[in-house]
Amino acid sequence: MNECYYDKRMDFFYNKTNTDTVDEWTGPKLIIVLCFGTFFCLFIFISNSLVIAAVVKNKRFHFPFYYLLANLAAADFFAGIAYVFLMFNTGPVSKTLTVNRWFLRQGLLDTSLTASLVNLLVIAVERHMSIMRMKIHSNLTKKRVTFLIVSIWAIAIFMGAVPTLGWNCVCDITACSSLAPIYSRSYLVFWSVLNLVVFFIVVVVYIRIYMYVQRKTNVLSSHTSGSISRRRTPVKLMKTVMTVLGAFVVCWTPGLVVLLLDGLNCTYCGIQNVKRWFLLLALLNSVMNPIIYSYKDDEMWATMKRMICCSSEDKSQDRRSSRIPSTVLCRSTDTSGHYIEDGIIQGTICGKGDLGDKGNS
Repeated sequence: MNECYYDKRMDFFYNKTNTDTVDEWTGPKLIIVLCFGTFFCLFIFISNSLVIAAVVKNKRFHFPFYYLLANLAAADFFAGIAYVFLMFNTGPVSKTLTVNRWFLRQGLLDTSLTASLVNLLVIAVERHMSIMRMKIHSNLTKKRVTFLIVSIWAIAIFMGAVPTLGWNCVCDITACSSLAPIYSRSYLVFWSVLNLVVFFIVVVVYIRIYMYVQRKTNVLSSHTSGSISRRRTPVKLMKTVMTVLGAFVVCWTPGLVVLLLDGLNCTYCGIQNVKRWFLLLALLNSVMNPIIYSYKDDEMWATMKRMICCSSEDKSQDRRSSRIPSTVLCRSTDTSGHYIEDGIIQGTICGKGDLGDKGNS
């Protein structure tokens, strides 16, 4: 019977698997890494909090797509928390961690990344259902959306906890991977292949959306004389879809491939030299998601800008209240245009002019 090593610290497993913990990451190099990490995490926290607050505040967002969008923002917010925990438990500190603390560190990362990926899949399916039926929003009820959101987090938490539940190499050192020294190589193969399959499904769904929108755009241009907005909306949607696909491919594929190679025990692939950069690249998806899915939506951007603008103006009014007894500080006149697929919104925010022409999510 194999001996288990739950009482050992991580230096034991790192030495057994010849894993590089980068002891030289100290001094200026460590400070630079922490500064960049802190900046990205702050951006993740602030931007995704604004997305969630906008969905809660604006009744126009009380639809399935925006509920899922808010859940994606919550997943990305959680990714920021996981990365903060990682920053203070990596490098030379990794060797001093207990087995349970190391499982917690990796479990947070696995949970956050899985939640984001599954949420992207659900959003893609929701958009596909809506666009194929030529509707703004799908027919999902609030109960079904709530069930989907709960399911997303249940799957994510389960995937993050699987190694802790037993699929690890604490009792079989020969099966340990290099990147994750107490994860079994078989689990890394399973996890990376599963995520690559989900990634492939998302790509296929968006390709179908792209082809459908392109076909409808050609029909609209050839046989109708609709408004410019109506003809340009599908084009905007295609650009947004291609942006999503491009960001997703760039951020996720390298890390998943590296994990797969490690699971396959590729000793000549140099994965130790790139593992941290590919992890950072995957986490950057949490930075990009609010921009791609939210800021390009006119109404979403308008709501967030209104919250920031009005908050700033309110503070300014408090300072000037003794001199200016009555002032209208923030007035918005949102004008809803025609909604096709994702909608077109034009608005004036805090009396500072019209929003620029941005694409829709």
